[in-house]
Amino acid sequence: MEADGFVRRRRMSAETPGGDAAVAGASAGAEIRWLGGRLWGVSEGIVGSLAPRIGGEAELSAAQYYGPQEVSETAEPDYEELPQGASTSTYMLAGAVAGIMEHCLMFPIDCVKTRMQSLQPDPAARYRNVMDALWRIVRTEGIWRPIRGLNATAVGAGPAHALYFACYEKLKKTLGDVIHPGANSHLANGAAGCVATLLHDAAMNPAEVVKQRMQMYNSPYRGVLDCVRCVWQREGAGAFYRSYTTQLTMNVPFQALHFITYEYLQELLNPHRQYNPSSHMVSGALAGAIAAAATTPLDVCKTLLNTQESLALHSVSQSGGHISGLAHAFRTVYRLGGLPAYFKGVQARIIYQMPSTAISWSVYEFFKYVITKHQHERWRSQRDGEK
Repeated sequence: MEADGFVRRRRMSAETPGGDAAVAGASAGAEIRWLGGRLWGVSEGIVGSLAPRIGGEAELSAAQYYGPQEVSETAEPDYEELPQGASTSTYMLAGAVAGIMEHCLMFPIDCVKTRMQSLQPDPAARYRNVMDALWRIVRTEGIWRPIRGLNATAVGAGPAHALYFACYEKLKKTLGDVIHPGANSHLANGAAGCVATLLHDAAMNPAEVVKQRMQMYNSPYRGVLDCVRCVWQREGAGAFYRSYTTQLTMNVPFQALHFITYEYLQELLNPHRQYNPSSHMVSGALAGAIAAAATTPLDVCKTLLNTQESLALHSVSQSGGHISGLAHAFRTVYRLGGLPAYFKGVQARIIYQMPSTAISWSVYEFFKYVITKHQHERWRSQRDGEK
């Protein structure tokens, strides 16, 4: 909310000659520039080879957005207007950082969710709730056990979320201009989220398979590479995409509901669409919770397809084969636990998704704002140097 106020003060200082507003705007601007500069210094190390491209795109974005007219020295860049430029790399960088942070910070809860969705768990892996599961896993299997498989997730989450956010932002703007020009379109938001999910899941699905197999109780794999090698040798390359259609069946409605809810809440909490951390966090958390609860049955089926849980296979006389396809998974879940089985782990899933989506949106919007501001200031300094 201080950032929200900062944007308003900056705009007031550009429009009205009030001395107090000018001083407040200059002071807040100095603080944000210092923070943005420090964070950008860290970000440039991550971007690496993207830096020259971002710089070039900054010039194009600023030239297209501001046109030939003179720009006020105190004008703030509107980070929501980036699609008018060509700054796709901004979305990709911000999305990659957000995805890696989201998955890494929430990984222990994700481990608990995977175990609580087990249809035929070992007696030693039956947990009352999320905290009981975490405590028993750490006590009996070691402090590092809840983050086993984290490296596979981090490797997959970076490119998956880079594609995800870049595709979403571009399509949201393009479809919005066609469906409802000049205003927010829920249909455009949902459609953009669905298409972005296709790219995200294609990049993330193999990492999900490895991650969930290593999260299971008594997982036989020594590490990520051992898991990849064993799955490849025993089940073939197709095993890494066995749950892809189920993942899409789950994530397309999940992301459509997620993005529509997030954009709707942003209209209520942040109608001017300025950088407002609290609104991004609250909107992301509520959107994630609603979407997670609605799609839990599909997540249970996806977990079964990914893990090929041995006790479940034996229970349904599938010891010689594999569970394949969404319909087969649905029948197996119902046969083993009835209707309640479709909501196994729903508490853990909501507890995982609420902070997860809050972190993702907060980090994404923050980096988008910082990178946009850096681009704007670079363009402005280059313009001043040419005068």
